Amino acid sequence: MADYIIATSSTSDLPRTWLDKHQIPFIAYSYTVGDQLFEDDCREESRQKVYEGMRRGDLLKTSMINEQEYFDFFRVLMSSGKNVIFLDMSQKMSASYTNCAEAAERIRTEFPAQQLYVMDTRCISGGLGLLVEEMILRMEEGMSFDEVIRWGEENKLKIAHRFTVDDLKYLKMGGRVSNASALVGSLLNIKPVLYVPDGGTLDVVKKARGRKAALNSILSGVLHDLSGEDISGKRIHILQADCREDAAFIRDGIKQAHPEAGEITITSLGVVIGAHCGPGLLTVFYLCNGRNPE
Repeated sequence: MADYIIATSSTSDLPRTWLDKHQIPFIAYSYTVGDQLFEDDCREESRQKVYEGMRRGDLLKTSMINEQEYFDFFRVLMSSGKNVIFLDMSQKMSASYTNCAEAAERIRTEFPAQQLYVMDTRCISGGLGLLVEEMILRMEEGMSFDEVIRWGEENKLKIAHRFTVDDLKYLKMGGRVSNASALVGSLLNIKPVLYVPDGGTLDVVKKARGRKAALNSILSGVLHDLSGEDISGKRIHILQADCREDAAFIRDGIKQAHPEAGEITITSLGVVIGAHCGPGLLTVFYLCNGRNPE
């Protein structure tokens, strides 16, 4: 058993079954539907229920994690006597990161003989999940605390994130597009293609006409990134917000081009990212030689 702990947040969007199997502690973001408060429990059934509700008109609001919640979470982990690595979503994507960093500083004074390493992952959603997964597997293979941190820092910007959304109104509500842009985009059936660059933001890199064109753009980008690489056994994760058929289209396209690829999973997108992008969001995450939105 490792002499350190790797922990994460619910926004890693890993399935609860995987988190439980590998005994990964996670701190849960919260969200409200109407006036009812929920914790993001990472369960498939909870995610699917949320997206079904959003298609019926439910509006979700998410809340950042406050400093005291992080402090209490870290205190439990550090009380084990082990060093801790904590991975949350990109600093640029959540104000929670500041609360996390301040809580970490406080907890280090209480446990001066132990180390708490908080990584700015520059990843979100399943990209963060893939980073967590890869680091956990290396921990389980026997890598030391310092070695796993070094691997994570050297490889986090090699995790590609490709997204498309189906309805611009959710990006509009989140301030990522203007009212006018959302209206024109809806009238013209524009489907943005998004990407996470090295800085850890979520940027619109292309505007496709129609859903099929957006999906083809995603698939083309994935195949371009993987061309010329040895991807034997490479894990690829597809997350979807109530659009499993579209996810299967991407999976089948990758398999056809790269039958040697490893497991290609399809799971439900986590609630926090989904609340800001809406049902129909489709994302693909994988390790490659480096991020390139083209």
